[in-house]
Amino acid sequence: MNGIDGKVAIVTGGASGIGAATVRRFIAEGARVAIGDIDGARAEALAHELGDAALPVRFDALDVASVEALVETTVGHFGKLDFLFNNAALMSVEANAKDTDPVTIEFEWWDKIMAGNARGYLAGCKYAIPHMLKSGKGSIVMTSSGSGILGDMSNIAYGASKAAVMSICRYVAVMYGKQGLRCNSVCPGLIRTEGGKQHVHGEILTIMEENTLTPRVGQPEDVAAMAVFLCSDDADFVTGQDIAVDGGITMHMPYYSDFNRMKVAWRAE
Repeated sequence: MNGIDGKVAIVTGGASGIGAATVRRFIAEGARVAIGDIDGARAEALAHELGDAALPVRFDALDVASVEALVETTVGHFGKLDFLFNNAALMSVEANAKDTDPVTIEFEWWDKIMAGNARGYLAGCKYAIPHMLKSGKGSIVMTSSGSGILGDMSNIAYGASKAAVMSICRYVAVMYGKQGLRCNSVCPGLIRTEGGKQHVHGEILTIMEENTLTPRVGQPEDVAAMAVFLCSDDADFVTGQDIAVDGGITMHMPYYSDFNRMKVAWRAE
């Protein structure tokens, strides 16, 4: 992709899943990357594998001082910052279990999920943008979700946090566009990461597969390719967008999977 070679990126949640795939893609395209992750040992292992182009930095998205340190450590090591992929999210098994509905969710967990998934992304922007403005150009990509667009049966805090991410993205795009900074979000669908497999399995997996329009479900590399593209010069005229990388799971009528299972050939008369 044009405009990635020689640039410097930060990928949060970069030690596994979508983040790790994006780190690999950035480096394959010639970038140098800071791998920000709460699992410092895992970040170090990935950096060791990828060589001098990768810098492991332990950070916690819940701690804004830690986010600031991630940015400053990256700039101090590589000398600049061109791209930020805000990708870390609070999606532990415990968080998912506690993230229920408006009546039963505990405010402690609402605040924690919003802090990690929305405030943490804002902090990334707060500390990264000044460095990008110095160079006159930059790109921020944020991982959002279809959960931020559509309602669901649970995980109200996660969905609200991802809606907030998309709003933050648009505000950044509007406020800094004339200064050369672009900001977009990616909305993954069913992506078979190691962590995702803990939450989506059995009958739930079958239902989601049936509602995905493509012959296969998503892989981390699918989202990585979009994230790196949105940072590249090839996407120089794309900003303020929420781009679905979801195999069409949010693009069909609600009865699609039922009709497909019944082998019903339906068309409007």
